[in-house]
Amino acid sequence: MPPEILVNPVRRYAWGSTRALAGFLGAEPTGEPQAELWMGAHPGSPSLVDRGAGPQPLDRLIAADPLPELGPSVLARFGPQLPFLAKVLAVGRALSVQVHPSTEQAEAGFAEEEARGVPLDAPDRNYRDRNHKPEMVCALDDFDALCGFRPCTETAELLDALGVPALDRWVRTLRTAPEPEALRTVLAEALADGHGGGTTRAVAAALPGAASAAAAAGSPHHAALAACAAVASDYPGDPGIIAALLLNHVRLRPGQALYLGAGVPHAYLGGLGVEVMANSDNVLRCGLTPKHVDVPELLRVVGFRSTAPDLIDPRPVPGAVGEEAYPAPVDEFTLTRHTLTDADPDGVTSQGVGDRGPQILLCVSGEADLLAADGGRLRLTRGQSAYLPAAAARSRVVSDGAVLFRVGVRPVSPG
Repeated sequence: MPPEILVNPVRRYAWGSTRALAGFLGAEPTGEPQAELWMGAHPGSPSLVDRGAGPQPLDRLIAADPLPELGPSVLARFGPQLPFLAKVLAVGRALSVQVHPSTEQAEAGFAEEEARGVPLDAPDRNYRDRNHKPEMVCALDDFDALCGFRPCTETAELLDALGVPALDRWVRTLRTAPEPEALRTVLAEALADGHGGGTTRAVAAALPGAASAAAAAGSPHHAALAACAAVASDYPGDPGIIAALLLNHVRLRPGQALYLGAGVPHAYLGGLGVEVMANSDNVLRCGLTPKHVDVPELLRVVGFRSTAPDLIDPRPVPGAVGEEAYPAPVDEFTLTRHTLTDADPDGVTSQGVGDRGPQILLCVSGEADLLAADGGRLRLTRGQSAYLPAAAARSRVVSDGAVLFRVGVRPVSPG
């Protein structure tokens, strides 16, 4: 089985950039938001592969004959499905504040909704599969995000700086209650009140001006306040703005990554990045979205504890020229970045033979040639990706100046 070029779907969401993804793909902007380029075999938007009979969805090809596609180890661990999903994100304005479930929560939630007969495509469905959704995003340019609860005392200082009297009760709660209780109380009250049409919407409506003024006044929380001011302007009156105020603000440098595990609330605010995750589409939303918000289920899934953003800088791979890894504590995916130069005559080499598992290669800069052992050749340009089935013969990618990301599956540890 040779490596194959993927034809990847573009997902259009209101938060997407009107120019960034088109520019990345070398296409003319359509004038409409383009948010995500999906690379993988998720049944919601699978990539297409042409093996001589016309383009076929990758998920169907894997289901029809999973062993050569996945290899015996991946098939035994994850079943007949590609365990990861890769994306390019083009964030023009804030995504919804959201959280992802653990495997146990996803399995229970999926079973409960199946038992109630909720259609998989129903807009009020929470669980569209049984999988957890750990994810990692690696910035291609400056990338802004909100991630994890800030310590309660710091959030109380930030809310104080806004000078909005209606926030005073939550400031007191954050300063006096134990951390899990304080975070749960503020989030639950803000969302319940806001989605019920109460005072939270009025508070949220006052936040754009208050956050801008506090940021201009030189608050130590200047960056977070400026980010919240932008979010509040994009989503006036949305109760999710209160949730955003509780979270750490982080700006990723190009090449820096952010890992997100189960239960960690987060939102992406702006930028272009490569994202890789377990093959799931399970999302519980807090706000900043017209989509379904299930407050009781959200509160069951969120981990109410302060956490620092899990930032990951690339680590050189020993013995490999121009290869850097982004380690993540999951089995479903690995992510490495390769900067190819003429000093590396072997280029990117597919890892081993036989049971190495499936891989996807994405070119983010320059041009590269993928050379198969049987003499076949694929040219990858910026924005293009290739799929390497587990049974594909050993191959290598060569170039002078291209940058590629490789997504694979964590191998089983010896012993």
